[in-house]
Amino acid sequence: MEAVVIFEDAKWGNFKPLTWTRPVCLLRTGIFHLWEKVVQACKRAGMEGFEVHIHTRNYLAPTLRHCLKGKGVFVNELERVEGKSILFVNGRLLVTPELAQQASAIEKGVAYTKDGEPIAVYLGETAAATVLPALQRGEPLTGNDLQSLMDAATMKREVPEAILLRYPWQLIDHNAELISAEFPLATEGKESEGKLEQGAVIYGGDSSKVYLGKGAIVHPTVVLDVTHGPIFIGDNTIVYPPTRIEGPAYIGKGTWIVGGKIREGSNIGDVCRVGGEVEESIIHGYSNKYHDGFLGHAYVGEWVNLGALTTNSDLKDTYGSVRINIEGEGKVDAGTKVGCFIGDQVKTSIGVLIYTGKRIGIFSHVHGVATDDVPSFTIWAKSVGAPGDAVELLLESALEIHKRVLARRKIEATPEELELIRTLFELTREEREKAGVRQGRPSI
Repeated sequence: MEAVVIFEDAKWGNFKPLTWTRPVCLLRTGIFHLWEKVVQACKRAGMEGFEVHIHTRNYLAPTLRHCLKGKGVFVNELERVEGKSILFVNGRLLVTPELAQQASAIEKGVAYTKDGEPIAVYLGETAAATVLPALQRGEPLTGNDLQSLMDAATMKREVPEAILLRYPWQLIDHNAELISAEFPLATEGKESEGKLEQGAVIYGGDSSKVYLGKGAIVHPTVVLDVTHGPIFIGDNTIVYPPTRIEGPAYIGKGTWIVGGKIREGSNIGDVCRVGGEVEESIIHGYSNKYHDGFLGHAYVGEWVNLGALTTNSDLKDTYGSVRINIEGEGKVDAGTKVGCFIGDQVKTSIGVLIYTGKRIGIFSHVHGVATDDVPSFTIWAKSVGAPGDAVELLLESALEIHKRVLARRKIEATPEELELIRTLFELTREEREKAGVRQGRPSI
């Protein structure tokens, strides 16, 4: 194998609003992104020297190249793989440790499937050349494209134990177990270099289940409970009192935990500011939940700011199933414990309440109570001021706010990011029109 191409298919839309700004393979569950799990499995299977390529929508490519700079990953540069043997991997594939053990047995000429959908197809040079043109269009692969990819193989093999993600809540469902399973891989060959100050407590008796990265500090009176799973705390992260962290939990680099209950299954990214109560939730980098409030069974994107006392529901009063509207599929049963899905650059004001299973679109500002899905680039205030108030956020405002937010972290917005925001504003216009979002000034 000379290249791994992680491709995107048409089901990326099921994961909106999280995937307006990233391909599915850049979503997280457990300690690593989906694409990282693929690469690690290939390396641990003894496959060395291969290029890693991500195939996604063309409008995402410039920003994604900037984000992945230095990681040795190519984005929509498939001319580099012409004339090579290629392992094509579906970006929705969840590579569990159990599945990774099978990577060394992958055979050239075989299309591996789950319920008839391709999860991985390993092709030699000639066969790979026949399917590359479809990917070089820079659009998600459709049914015909996927069929052509499988037909290029000489054999099909069903992998019933494989997990091909279809909906965003599945990322949360697998998160806690994967933090535990991936903890040994994330800490392999490493020793804790951070400081557990006197008066901090590891509860559960096994200090080997706590990893503190270089420069990490856990202050006195903080409790790290490893009774039910390990706790990973990244480089230069600070945990202030009064905080209780229950494993399994993952906290990235440069983050501040400013007090509260970080309960089991919490997965917090780099450079976040988090307090209050968090349970079974995934938060991407540079997002803030600084104050009290509850976040449960939720998935939160990047550069999100949740105002004081913002709280979401993750259980209906009836204890019944939560049904979420998926475009092209209608209402889909998501189970009984389901929170919310918050896209990048969302801002909530103080005291916001988000009902069970709601999706909050990118660059939206939420006030009051969100009883419905919130469209992208929307100032949402249906429960505040004039009834039915939902107003389009001006593009110029979105761009200026983005610059201000990044400046607070001493980061300058790139031309690629600003162009992506302009593109997303147009791509999400239909979303706002269908929801009846008006133009003008909000009433709040």
